[in-house]
Amino acid sequence: MANAICLLSGGLDSSTCLGVARRQGYECYALSFDYGQRHRVELESAARVAKFFGAREHRTIKIDLRAFGGSALTDDIEVPKSGLSEGIPVTYVPARNTIFLSMAMAWAEVLESSDIFIGVNAIDYSGYPDCRPEFIAAFEAMANLATKAAVEGRTKLRIHTPLGQLNKAGIVKLAVEVGLDFSLTHSCYDPDASGRPCGRCDSCILRRKGFEEAGVVDPLE
Repeated sequence: MANAICLLSGGLDSSTCLGVARRQGYECYALSFDYGQRHRVELESAARVAKFFGAREHRTIKIDLRAFGGSALTDDIEVPKSGLSEGIPVTYVPARNTIFLSMAMAWAEVLESSDIFIGVNAIDYSGYPDCRPEFIAAFEAMANLATKAAVEGRTKLRIHTPLGQLNKAGIVKLAVEVGLDFSLTHSCYDPDASGRPCGRCDSCILRRKGFEEAGVVDPLE
C-alpha cells in the first residue's frame, strides 16, 4: 500500500479529500497546521476527521503566520460578512499553501511517498491564487527538482487535487460517496468562543449553498 500525505484543515474540502485518498487505497498520513489562524477550532475537527478515516498518523505543525499578518485569518482585520467577496478576498493568507505544500513535500520524502493530496477546488480558483491549477502544476515541477529522492530517481512527486473541477455541491456529493461524517467538520472563518459558525462569512455562505444545491442536510445547521 502506497503512502500519501493528506493536507487536512478539518474543513469540508480537505476532509473530503482525505476520504478520497483513503478510498483510492492509500495509507494516509494527515498533516495539519496551527498557523495562528483565528479559527483554530478547526484543528479539533481535523483530529476527529483523521481518526474517522483511519489515518496512519496525524501531525499538527505549529508555525506563526501572524508574524506577517496580512490576512483576516491571521491579523486584526475583520472577516467580511456582507456577501461573497469580489476578487482575492481578505481571508487569503499570504503564501499559506506554498508553505503547507513545502512541509508536505518534506514529510513525503522522509516517508518515501510520491503522493500529496490537497483539497483545492474550482470555487477557490477565482479568489485564492494558490488554489489554481497553474500553481499546483508549478509547485509539483519545483518539488521534483528540489528533493534528493526525486533527483536520484527514487520518487516522482505527484500532487493530487481530486476536488479540482468540483463546485461546493459537487464536493458535498463526493463527501457522501466517501462516507464523510459532516458533523466532524468545521468551515467557519470567524466562529464564536464555543466554536459555533457565524453563518455569514464567505466560507459559511459557500458551505450552505453547497449543501442546499446538493440536497443534503448539513448537521452543523
